[in-house]
Amino acid sequence: MIAVPQLPRCAVHAAASLKSPPLPDWPAVETVCLDMDGTVLDLRFDNLFWLEELPRCWGEARGLDQRASLAQLKPRFDAKRGTLDWYCIDHWSEELGFDVAALKLSMRSHVRYLPGAVEFLDGLRERGKRVLLTTNAHPISLGIKNGQTGLERHFDELISSHEFGVPKESPEFWARLAQGHGVDPHTTLFVDDSIAVLTAARHAGVRWLYQVLQPDSTLPPHLEVPGFTGIRALRDLVP
Repeated sequence: MIAVPQLPRCAVHAAASLKSPPLPDWPAVETVCLDMDGTVLDLRFDNLFWLEELPRCWGEARGLDQRASLAQLKPRFDAKRGTLDWYCIDHWSEELGFDVAALKLSMRSHVRYLPGAVEFLDGLRERGKRVLLTTNAHPISLGIKNGQTGLERHFDELISSHEFGVPKESPEFWARLAQGHGVDPHTTLFVDDSIAVLTAARHAGVRWLYQVLQPDSTLPPHLEVPGFTGIRALRDLVP
């Protein structure tokens, strides 16, 4: 997330100095759950969409410049932060009177993997791990990004929290993931760029947790948060 304005799935940035993170006990890891935006895919797309293109296009239709448009959009986004509506394409299309899905589709060429992500995913296959994409993204967004990047080639399942009716910020997400997809938190490694999401995973008993500190490749990395292990990118977890 960014500080001002705080819009869906955007990044705060700061200089960070990273040492090599402690690696998981790979032989004991059975399932690897990976966030999509800011972990596997570059958050640059989402920052561009929510901070620039959506405010510009929505504002133009109302005679507003980008600054005025952001000022009107921010309270609406803030009111839904931490809920499924925050991530819901259908909700925002109805709320804003604007075809959010069509704009995302028109910008799909900007969707790309973070550096080293594909190599990391290939390595998980070689290790024989079960690999799940676990995202808060609405199924429409997930479909657009899968269509552009072929995510399904690298994962056993692509799972949206909308399937469960609760966002990943809730520990209940993990209970429903365990029940619906047979994921044991105690043998699971999870990587995300959101501390709120990682905190929920910790409360749910997920054993290995890592925070991506540079979710947007065009911005400097976050500072590491005390109590969580930070990595610059997924490739930092390769022995």
